[in-house]
Amino acid sequence: MAKTKQGGSTSLGRDSVSKRLGVKLFDGQIANAGAVIIRQRGTKYMAGVNVRRGEDDTLYAVRAGRIRFEKKWRKRFDNKSRQVSFVSIIPE
Repeated sequence: MAKTKQGGSTSLGRDSVSKRLGVKLFDGQIANAGAVIIRQRGTKYMAGVNVRRGEDDTLYAVRAGRIRFEKKWRKRFDNKSRQVSFVSIIPE
Protein backbone atom coordinates (compact mmCIF):
# COMPACT_ATOMS: atom_id res chain seq x y z
CA MET A 1 0.00 0.00 0.00
CA ALA A 2 1.11 3.53 -0.71
CA LYS A 3 2.12 5.66 2.23
CA THR A 4 0.66 8.85 0.69
CA LYS A 5 -2.10 9.46 -1.80
CA GLN A 6 -1.28 9.76 -5.43
CA GLY A 7 -0.04 13.30 -6.15
CA GLY A 8 0.08 13.49 -9.91
CA SER A 9 3.38 15.41 -9.97
CA THR A 10 5.99 14.75 -12.59
CA SER A 11 9.77 15.00 -12.64
CA LEU A 12 9.65 16.48 -16.16
CA GLY A 13 8.58 19.85 -17.53
CA ARG A 14 11.15 22.23 -16.02
CA ASP A 15 13.03 23.22 -19.14
CA SER A 16 14.61 26.68 -19.16
CA VAL A 17 13.93 29.33 -21.79
CA SER A 18 16.61 29.45 -24.50
CA LYS A 19 18.88 32.50 -24.44
CA ARG A 20 19.07 33.04 -28.23
CA LEU A 21 22.87 33.14 -28.33
CA GLY A 22 24.96 33.27 -31.49
CA VAL A 23 26.04 35.46 -34.39
CA LYS A 24 23.35 38.02 -35.31
CA LEU A 25 25.14 39.89 -38.12
CA PHE A 26 27.60 38.15 -40.45
CA ASP A 27 30.73 39.09 -42.41
CA GLY A 28 30.10 41.77 -45.03
CA GLN A 29 26.78 42.96 -43.61
CA ILE A 30 26.16 46.60 -42.66
CA ALA A 31 25.77 47.38 -38.95
CA ASN A 32 24.47 50.58 -37.42
CA ALA A 33 25.97 52.03 -34.24
CA GLY A 34 24.72 50.10 -31.23
CA ALA A 35 23.71 47.01 -33.22
CA VAL A 36 24.28 43.66 -31.51
CA ILE A 37 26.69 41.56 -33.58
CA ILE A 38 27.16 38.49 -31.37
CA ARG A 39 25.53 37.26 -28.17
CA GLN A 40 27.86 34.85 -26.39
CA ARG A 41 28.84 33.37 -23.05
CA GLY A 42 32.55 33.85 -22.54
CA THR A 43 34.78 35.39 -25.19
CA LYS A 44 34.65 32.99 -28.13
CA TYR A 45 34.85 36.06 -30.36
CA MET A 46 36.96 39.07 -29.37
CA ALA A 47 36.16 42.74 -29.96
CA GLY A 48 38.20 44.38 -32.71
CA VAL A 49 38.16 47.92 -34.13
CA ASN A 50 34.93 49.89 -33.49
CA VAL A 51 33.42 46.98 -31.53
CA ARG A 52 32.91 46.84 -27.76
CA ARG A 53 32.16 43.99 -25.36
CA GLY A 54 29.15 44.30 -23.08
CA GLU A 55 28.81 43.12 -19.50
CA ASP A 56 27.44 39.74 -20.59
CA ASP A 57 30.17 39.33 -23.29
CA THR A 58 27.85 40.58 -26.05
CA LEU A 59 29.70 42.26 -28.92
CA TYR A 60 28.11 45.40 -30.32
CA ALA A 61 29.02 48.05 -32.91
CA VAL A 62 30.29 51.46 -31.80
CA ARG A 63 30.19 52.99 -35.30
CA ALA A 64 28.22 52.23 -38.43
CA GLY A 65 30.00 50.26 -41.10
CA ARG A 66 30.66 46.85 -42.65
CA ILE A 67 31.39 43.87 -40.40
CA ARG A 68 34.64 41.94 -40.84
CA PHE A 69 35.60 38.66 -39.13
CA GLU A 70 39.28 37.73 -39.00
CA LYS A 71 41.48 35.25 -37.17
CA LYS A 72 44.73 36.21 -35.46
CA TRP A 73 47.24 34.34 -33.34
CA ARG A 74 47.34 35.49 -29.70
CA LYS A 75 49.62 34.41 -26.89
CA ARG A 76 47.94 33.00 -23.83
CA PHE A 77 48.98 33.50 -20.21
CA ASP A 78 51.11 30.32 -20.36
CA ASN A 79 52.93 31.64 -23.48
CA LYS A 80 51.18 29.22 -25.84
CA SER A 81 49.62 30.60 -29.01
CA ARG A 82 46.02 30.10 -30.04
CA GLN A 83 43.96 31.33 -32.96
CA VAL A 84 41.32 33.86 -31.93
CA SER A 85 38.42 35.25 -33.97
CA PHE A 86 38.11 39.04 -34.00
CA VAL A 87 35.08 41.06 -35.09
CA SER A 88 35.71 44.56 -36.47
CA ILE A 89 33.65 47.32 -38.07
CA ILE A 90 35.11 49.02 -41.16
CA PRO A 91 33.50 52.48 -41.55
CA GLU A 92 32.27 53.31 -45.05
